[in-house]
Amino acid sequence: MHALLVPPGPALFDAVRLALSGEGPAVLPLSPDLPRPALDAALAALRPTHVVTPDGVRHLPHGEPTSAAVIIATSGSTGVPKGVELPAEALTASARASLTRLDAREGDRWLCCLPPSHISGMQVLVRSLLCGTEPVIHPRFSPDDVAASGADHVSLVPTQIRRMVDAGADVAAFRTILLGGAAAPPGLLDEVRAAGARVVTTYGMSETSGGCVYDGMPLDNVDLEIGEDGRVRVRGPVLFAGYRLRDERPFDDGWFVTSDLGTMEDGRLRVLGRADDVINTGGRKVVAGAVAEVLSGHPGVRDVVVVGRPDPEWGEIVEAVVVGRDGGAGEVTLADLRAFAKERLPAYAAPRAMRVLPRIPLLPNGKPDMVALRNQK
Repeated sequence: MHALLVPPGPALFDAVRLALSGEGPAVLPLSPDLPRPALDAALAALRPTHVVTPDGVRHLPHGEPTSAAVIIATSGSTGVPKGVELPAEALTASARASLTRLDAREGDRWLCCLPPSHISGMQVLVRSLLCGTEPVIHPRFSPDDVAASGADHVSLVPTQIRRMVDAGADVAAFRTILLGGAAAPPGLLDEVRAAGARVVTTYGMSETSGGCVYDGMPLDNVDLEIGEDGRVRVRGPVLFAGYRLRDERPFDDGWFVTSDLGTMEDGRLRVLGRADDVINTGGRKVVAGAVAEVLSGHPGVRDVVVVGRPDPEWGEIVEAVVVGRDGGAGEVTLADLRAFAKERLPAYAAPRAMRVLPRIPLLPNGKPDMVALRNQK
């Protein structure tokens, strides 16, 4: 199993092709920009047999092979990397179902402007392989360069599409924009679609080979259900084989039990938030993601994340971390948000604190950096 510390480009794409076909070793793509402590932690936890850099291939002692084709490193709450083992069959089943749902054709080109070390970027490469084309790869995100790429399809996170809109870039330049990684504010979706873009929202994770639910509907051969505990459960050929060198197996009779809470409404999945993001305030349980979804509809809110803040009286209080429409706090106050929330949610779910930031800190995969948000004062 080769850990790839190479920039996105033809060499990485070829390594993925060989891994999926079985002609080459399994690959563990890692960002070449990882700080040394993070890289050492990933190599120690995932134990590849070799490390590939632009300078060559180096053998590592104590490495262990794998039967998977691709390993995607994800970080848990402790920061210790987990390796999601993805068989070639799971990755290709996901990519094939995606192309079918999107009516993508052989010869279509995909733009990769997300890190291939994350499942969203990796799946762009796999879809390109099935389309028989070379992906257009942008190592860095630029709104104007993305719009001018000439690709037919692209996978983006909400922050990227927000930047394209703000820059006046042509969001209608693609036949399809797959939008995932985090919940998109409803107003942003309306704005992009009004500009003529075809946007398909996705839900999924590394363990499901990426997006397995498009616009609330599961892809072909993917089954969904909501467990008695409210968690989203997924079954089908897109599932991972397990976590590398760990006994942890979150499966129940063939179902992968996710960490997300959800409901099925008119046959479509609605994700409420993560089970570990439930805020216990005064004995009442509040789903942070559901509150953030409501607050994102406030006209003065550009972006928002909701977190639980320790409190001596309530145990936790609901705190809204807000980016205002004007980039500051000028258009929204805590009183505004509380009143807005109370019209749509139980009163105990309304935020009791508000923090204003110029931007939400993000992880490389485009998701909010919850550790940074909770640690900021």
